[in-house]
Amino acid sequence: MRFVDEYRDAEKAQALATQIAALCEPGRQYKFMEVCGGHTHTIYKHGLEDYLPESVQLVHGPGCPVCVIPMGRVDDAIAIAQRPDVIMTTFGDMMRVPGGNGSFFDAKAAGADIRMVYSPLDALKIARQNPDRRVVFMGIGFETTAPSTAMTVLRAAAEGLGNFSVFCNHVTIIPAIKAILDSPDLRLDGFLGPGHVSTVIGCRPYEFIARDYGKPLVCAGFEPLDILQSVYLLLKQLADGRCEVENQYTRVVPWDGNLRALDAIGRVMRLRPYFEWRGLGFINDSALQMRDEYATFDAERIFAIPGVRVADPKSCQCGEVLKGVLKPWECKVFGTACTPETPIGTCMVSSEGACAAYYNFGRFSRSRVKEATRV
Repeated sequence: MRFVDEYRDAEKAQALATQIAALCEPGRQYKFMEVCGGHTHTIYKHGLEDYLPESVQLVHGPGCPVCVIPMGRVDDAIAIAQRPDVIMTTFGDMMRVPGGNGSFFDAKAAGADIRMVYSPLDALKIARQNPDRRVVFMGIGFETTAPSTAMTVLRAAAEGLGNFSVFCNHVTIIPAIKAILDSPDLRLDGFLGPGHVSTVIGCRPYEFIARDYGKPLVCAGFEPLDILQSVYLLLKQLADGRCEVENQYTRVVPWDGNLRALDAIGRVMRLRPYFEWRGLGFINDSALQMRDEYATFDAERIFAIPGVRVADPKSCQCGEVLKGVLKPWECKVFGTACTPETPIGTCMVSSEGACAAYYNFGRFSRSRVKEATRV
């Protein structure tokens, strides 16, 4: 296949749907978690649930990089941005993420100099252009975006740009999956592995899921046929009595990952002892921070930040959505008090958020809502 429309062929999708249905054991229910928010958007944008039998249920995971940022870290970033000598830079998704004291947009409206960038290299350019200001880049995301942050820090060090720093909020996917597996709230039959993260870390780190937990995982691409084929591969493993890690996304994901990207992360960053995830609480060794050798580029060491833990609003059930315990439409404020224009939780903000996917593509039905209400 060479063109994107080949990955969206309806006839091929129907053929896969027939094969999937044939693999389902009568009377058995299957529950698979798509770890990545990008998969969630593909599933609901293209109506892939309509191709699956009712016995196969897909649930969301914690793979949305913006969604897992706790409110306290947003407040810490705003506290830095409010300093008169600081220019805060961030990706667009972060601008509307609510903290305990408002969002970046609110802080910008109140006078803080906060700018959207497409890359940390854009932030570095701003630092070159404003030598009398301190430019901070809010680093977010999984191992997918961590290499670009690390390479930018290496570039800043090589150029001697002392007015550039990173407020590091990069997280790692493996501890989050392990926390899901150890949770008593959810019983899963397998995983659609995150494709973007896997382009960096590869497939090998997931082997413990099959070995220690007895759950198959298929690293999946992001087109409709990718996801349907990955569901087929999971069901085929279960039907054959196998439990393995498979790579459906071979056109992009190397089994052992991107060694140069991993090297850049390792040179600049190290694991934090613990980090708070929205909805999952504190998870050991689940995030990255700057190494001591690059302390001069670490915003957490340069600036005094509040570091106060902020509880999520009681009406928001993003935590349950991130863990796959609830579907977005089961949240009490979904589509009413919480919309993309007035988000209460992060899942409604991000371009990879599960609630945003449901809201934007209308993949919830009134019958399902009524059924959930009766239960």
